[in-house]
Formats: sequence, C-alpha cells, structure tokens
Amino acid sequence: MRLRLGTRGSRLALAQTRWVAEACAALGVESEVILIRTSGDRLADVSLGEFGGKALFVREIEEALLDGRVDAGVHSLKDMPAEVADGLCLAAFPVREDPRDVLVSRRGGGVADLPPGARVGTSSLRRQALLLAQRPDVRPEPIRGNVDTRLAKLDSGAYDAVILAQAGLRRLDLAPAGAAVLAADEFPPAVGQGILALEARHGDGPTLELMARLDDTHTRMQALAERAFLHRLGAGCHTPVAGHARLDGDGLMLLGLVATPDGTTVLRSSMTGLASAAEALGHKLADELLARGARRILGTERERPA
Repeated sequence: MRLRLGTRGSRLALAQTRWVAEACAALGVESEVILIRTSGDRLADVSLGEFGGKALFVREIEEALLDGRVDAGVHSLKDMPAEVADGLCLAAFPVREDPRDVLVSRRGGGVADLPPGARVGTSSLRRQALLLAQRPDVRPEPIRGNVDTRLAKLDSGAYDAVILAQAGLRRLDLAPAGAAVLAADEFPPAVGQGILALEARHGDGPTLELMARLDDTHTRMQALAERAFLHRLGAGCHTPVAGHARLDGDGLMLLGLVATPDGTTVLRSSMTGLASAAEALGHKLADELLARGARRILGTERERPA
C-alpha cells in the first residue's frame, strides 16, 4: 500500500504532513506527499471572513480526495468547517499538540504587559475579542502569512506583538524571544486547535483501517466535544468562538465561549461529563450559551450582508 497525502504547501503544513508520513512508515506503509494550493493560500492578502472563512484552506484538498487524486488529506482541525463534505469523514485525530495561544511581543510579557495602544497582529476574531476584553486600549490589526512571515513582521516593527498557536511553533521547532504562553482558561483556544485531522473517503477501507491505527482516543474525545459545540452553535466566520476540552480520567471538561468582536460581550461557561458522551456534552454546553444570549450574538452575524 502506498498512501497519497494531500496537503497545503506551507512550512507548517509540510511539517505536519511529514509527521503523518513518518507515523505511516513506522507502520510499514510508504507515503507520497502531494501539494495542493488552496483558495486560502491564493487569497493571501484579503480577509478570509469575507471570502468563505477557514473552509478556504480545505476545499481543494477535499476536491482532490473526492476525485481520487489523494487518499488522505492532512488538515489543522481548527481550519475545518463544522460540516465535512459529503462522501468524506475525519478518519483520525493523532495525539494533540499544545492547544494554547502564545503572545510574542517585542518587550516580552503577557497581555497585561503590553504598552498602551500596542499594535497586536492577529486576523482571528476570537483572539481579537479576548484581547480587547482584557485590554480595550490595544489595537488588534490584521496579519496574514505563515508563522515565519508573521514573526518577521514583528521583528521589522510593523507590530508590537503577534498572537500565534503554540502548536505551530512547536511543530516548527521555534521558540521566539518574548513569547508568553496564554492560559487556556483565561484565553481559550479555537475549536480543534493543536489537533491534526486526517480526512478520507467513506468507502476507502484500506485507508480507513490505516487511519484507525493513527487515531488517539483521548484526542478524538476532545475533538468530538469541541466540534459538537461548534456545530450546535451554528457559528460562522464572523463570530468569535472558543472551545477547549480537557480529559481527566473518564471525565471530560469542556469550556466554551461566544463573544462580540469588540470584546464588550463575552459569554463563557464550562461543563463536565463522561468522555464517552463527548458530543452530547458539546451540544449541552452550546444550548446553555445560546439560552444565555449567544443566539442574539449569532443572529447579529447572520444579518451581515453576504
């Protein structure tokens, strides 16, 4: 068996895919990496929220899967929309990397240590809302490009700080000066952050069997809970949403958050349940936040022009 792995061409995407290829090799399976340029890569200088959101990093890889050009797609789970394309499934979630965010600043320290009016590079509405909720005086400013590009823009003085995913830094073996890891309970990560999602065709038995050997049960429970929460909310790309699941024995604690982009309204809650009922826990937490006002916030999003 020779597995064809479809991936974006960024250094981080390639590092993630090489990890999958090495895991396959350890199981005696050879693999071939096939680069796929996505809409998100081509639209490098625009706001993704206005052009289809995170799904732009997924669509062409899913098309290659459905066409039979690749056997498995390697994604960052946080880039996956709540709905997977018909005929495809998320076949494996390998062990999760650190899901937390990192503030990398020119002078070091955390959010409280940023200078007044600091320019912080982030194109994530979730990060923007959480940042403004803690420091309404700072100036979140859009930033695109890969991890290296963002760090270079920080070094050039274009920003006073940038916010990045710790998982990406670790997978690239980067430890930038001035980095401060942000606590997940205070600055909750995006749904699926730090998790790789391996996507395959429903009827492809050999690939699904191999993917099952790469799946990590604990990570799967976290992924199912967080994605069930996101799906139940029905949130799109214009609403800041966070979801973070943590296992404790047979139990699962899920923290969820919905906010307005300006950070003036932040709704958060957490629930604990059995890991075996991960999806039900995600739905229950979403229902609570919807009843507490998230429905109004999400309704405002749906009224935005397409």
